[in-house]
Amino acid sequence: MESSHNIDTLLQELTQHGYIADRSLATTLFLLLRLRRPLLIEGHAGVGKTEAAKVLASMLQTELIRLQCYEGLDANSAIYEWNYQKQLLAIKIQDGTSASVEEKEKHVFGPDFLLKRPLLRAITAEKASPVLLIDEIDRADEEFEAFLLEVLSDFQISIPEMQTIRATHVPYVILTSNRTRELSDALKRRCLYQWIDYPSPEKELQIVLTRMPDIEKELGVQIVKFIQQLRTRSLSKPPGVAETLDWAAALLSLGKKSLTPETVEETIGCILKSNEDISKVQTEGIEAILSF
Repeated sequence: MESSHNIDTLLQELTQHGYIADRSLATTLFLLLRLRRPLLIEGHAGVGKTEAAKVLASMLQTELIRLQCYEGLDANSAIYEWNYQKQLLAIKIQDGTSASVEEKEKHVFGPDFLLKRPLLRAITAEKASPVLLIDEIDRADEEFEAFLLEVLSDFQISIPEMQTIRATHVPYVILTSNRTRELSDALKRRCLYQWIDYPSPEKELQIVLTRMPDIEKELGVQIVKFIQQLRTRSLSKPPGVAETLDWAAALLSLGKKSLTPETVEETIGCILKSNEDISKVQTEGIEAILSF
């Protein structure tokens, strides 16, 4: 079967799962599936980077394992930790036995006492290749990024007290970044790359109508036009597609049929998440933005 046909099929499947993608993203996801190389997705907050991994896992009917990155994330939190309380309890139980020190150590440093964190869970998946989502890698520090690069190169993890564990089913890896810092060239070379930008008005409307089938098309058009106008302003946190969908859901719940200045004023917290941005829009005038 030709690759182009497979990409068309992948596009259709993404749409069926409620994810509206362009051909560029579908092609990159196709290559991720074929080549088994990690995929780095960058873009503005709320444009569907994390959702792409969720939908891929749903399409493949496999487990989604998510590692949420943050400042100070270390290897123990990402790979494994020992259950110290359980180990201490086991040692106390063994105190009255004739087991040697070596036997006791071997027992408490066994699989039953190992707490698997996302990376180890992904590598030890038994039934099928999971989707490993390493979310917001730009929030982690460079030291963790270097460690992650080593893991992704070999898909194996060494546990000193036990052994080196190799992946039986190599996971499909998606990393996301909001570009709060520049990632290393070494990590980028290891990955396929995709940038997801804010969608065009037509695509964003399609997303709204697909995810919110009960919404009136005219209200959807008004929502998208207003959001698109906000993104042209110099806001500290422009609304992403996630905010567009949140707002649409809120307006649908409130039974709104159209946008009015009063409706926008009442629900603006769904789309703008800082007081400075809200004040700026209010100063400019919501009615003026609605008139475009």
